[in-house]
Amino acid sequence: MHIIVAGGAGFIGSHLTAALLAEGHRVTILDNYVTGNARNIAALRANPALTVIEHDISRPLPDLPAAEQLYHLASPASPADFSRIPLQIMQTNSVGTWNLLEWAATHGARLLYTSTSEAYGDPLVHPQTEGYWGNVNPIGPRACYDESKRFGEALLTTFVRERGIDARLVRIFNTYGPHMNPHDGRVVPNFLSQAITGQPITIYGDGRQTRSFCYVEDMVRGLRAVMDAPQAVACGRVYNVGTPDERYIIDFAHLIRDLAGSQVPIEHRPALAEDPAQRCPDITRIRTEIGWEPRIGLDEGLTRTLAWFRSVLTPASV
Repeated sequence: MHIIVAGGAGFIGSHLTAALLAEGHRVTILDNYVTGNARNIAALRANPALTVIEHDISRPLPDLPAAEQLYHLASPASPADFSRIPLQIMQTNSVGTWNLLEWAATHGARLLYTSTSEAYGDPLVHPQTEGYWGNVNPIGPRACYDESKRFGEALLTTFVRERGIDARLVRIFNTYGPHMNPHDGRVVPNFLSQAITGQPITIYGDGRQTRSFCYVEDMVRGLRAVMDAPQAVACGRVYNVGTPDERYIIDFAHLIRDLAGSQVPIEHRPALAEDPAQRCPDITRIRTEIGWEPRIGLDEGLTRTLAWFRSVLTPASV
């Protein structure tokens, strides 16, 4: 099978690409390397089944060979990018998503769109179910990502209704693992980098906000399960993909420090604007309808991730 992965040099996309190639599929990556990294796919480049095209999906797409499946993972996702490249994020999630949907409609490809738990905003329903419409500030500092992802969801479901395409919709919750950018500002790379390099672990706020962290291998299995499930065609059928193992950020900081064998202090800084107080998925739908659930516990996943971070970081590199 030929499969296109938009954002295939990114964190999750590179792991997805590796899994697809390992099963014997042909893969074409589209990536403009704004947040993707050539290092993530360096070990795959010798595989003749892989084609890599450097391209911004918000521009007209290049000529692409026919493909049976198209994964859309092309969007910056770090809060640090929300102030750095907000217009590019909005363009990717609107024009870029439209371009991929048009291509899928024209060429008969099945498309999976990776939306985000940010679609729920600072949720008033906990844990978050797919039927919850969210609590999002449309003009706030996170809106460039939250609202453009929500627009992408609306665009996809409209294509399904109007054009009859086969498209699937997932909302990804916090994911971690090797190939994360150590400098992208998210909690896992921040805490790991600080623990490894002997810097204080910084918590924004009192640390009582919660997150649930899904290891990237489990996430890839979840995305593929939704892509392949016949009942997952999106017309309001959304699937949360994540783990319901919810942790306080302060407890998470202590866990990382312990796993790293570090004694660095934990420092508190002012809370970030509109940082969600709680974030945890209800995965009943994907568990019961598709049979997916996470397998890798937090200690095991963090131990693997810690080893990778140690391989790419030195005390002078952070």
